[in-house]
Amino acid sequence: MALVAKKLVAVTSCPTGIAHTYMAAEALQKAAAARQLSIKVETRGSIGAENVLTDEDIREADAVIIAADTAVDTGRFAGKPLVKVGVSEAIKDPAGLIDRALAAKPQDLVARVEEIKQERKSQATGWYKHLMTGVSYMIPFTVAGGILIAISFMFGIEAAATEGTFAYVLNVIGGQAGFGFMIPILAGFIAYSIADRPGIAPGMAAGFLANSVGAGFLGAIVGGFLAGYLVYYLNKWIRLPRTLEGIKPVLVLPLLGVGITGLIMVYVLNEPMAAIMAGLQNWLTGLRGGSAVVLGFILGAMMAFDMGGPVNKAAYAFSTGLLASQIYEPMAAVMAAGMTPPLGLFLATLLAPKKYTGEEREAGKAAAVLGISFITEGAIPFAAADPFRVIPAIMAGSAVTGALSMLFGCQLKVPHGGIWVLPMGNVVTNLGMYAVAIVVGTVITALLVNLLKPNKE
Repeated sequence: MALVAKKLVAVTSCPTGIAHTYMAAEALQKAAAARQLSIKVETRGSIGAENVLTDEDIREADAVIIAADTAVDTGRFAGKPLVKVGVSEAIKDPAGLIDRALAAKPQDLVARVEEIKQERKSQATGWYKHLMTGVSYMIPFTVAGGILIAISFMFGIEAAATEGTFAYVLNVIGGQAGFGFMIPILAGFIAYSIADRPGIAPGMAAGFLANSVGAGFLGAIVGGFLAGYLVYYLNKWIRLPRTLEGIKPVLVLPLLGVGITGLIMVYVLNEPMAAIMAGLQNWLTGLRGGSAVVLGFILGAMMAFDMGGPVNKAAYAFSTGLLASQIYEPMAAVMAAGMTPPLGLFLATLLAPKKYTGEEREAGKAAAVLGISFITEGAIPFAAADPFRVIPAIMAGSAVTGALSMLFGCQLKVPHGGIWVLPMGNVVTNLGMYAVAIVVGTVITALLVNLLKPNKE
């Protein structure tokens, strides 16, 4: 009985897209031919992608090689043994690289999702990168504060409000050491992302001043960007003798940054930002019926649109920022809608296994774990492989989940955790109907995906 030759697929790409891209492709092809292996190489040069890998190429491949110094979306290779290196390594040692690829194990979905998240962080630029830096540093304070407050409420609302009790102490710690730092940290690390360490003090000062007058997360965002760019340009403009350069980042920039930013916040920005924030709070707290459903529908669809990308993070940042103002309904809608895509795809693989490959069915099991943990990125491999069918389906399911959560008046006081935080008392209100919203969205996602997808041959 003749042995079936191993099949490989590869992607090569260098920053200029000229010489090394094609040198790496040629080296891999020659090394594969010398060992009587089949290989197809997709090159991403200066004129665009050539010899593009098809779904059939990837499905039949025994291993994948990514030899690139530029960003390459590896989501379409989910479930395949994969090796990722710089383009020069494919030129220097193509045979060794092929050996590594053939010996590699199939990608674990959880590890793949973490890789995707890291890739997205590295690719983020401009204002989005700065905002997400601030949000990422703020979240631990929000989570810790919210859970501590929830634990204090488990002893009873009256106990949490009675000075001297253990529940009261937990409530104070959660409210002051957790939630109390949210807004300054958000502003401080937006500024840090722009101006590095000299921006932290001015940014936190801006956030503190914004919080003191009720300007909330909107004031913190504006103040963080103001402080960051102010310090960034001061650093460029101010020139000191070489012997005094050492005092610029620890004395000159923080002093001028805090002083100028503080004056602008107090005399110019705080009052209008506080008025805008008050208007937003009044509008959100006054939402009832159809208006609440529409907001939940929009937030839910945003969470599923790019599964952890800029649109998803915009909805998440909006809802997280409102926690400091004790507005909890949008957070509930966002977390429920973010859990739905991976859970729906897991259910889809169970309901119609013939529509999915063996690798996809295995990935579905891992997606379930990611889904209940509120990691929306667990849906990315499925969406990358079949975007025009999967993305509309998961958006529909998440939109319905978000709408139902708002309709039922569900509130969530922590920004993360998935089902693991739901059993805690007072973390989520109307828990039964909250679970109904998630289940309904999951079922809608699964049914729509399977309705749109054909059977696999």
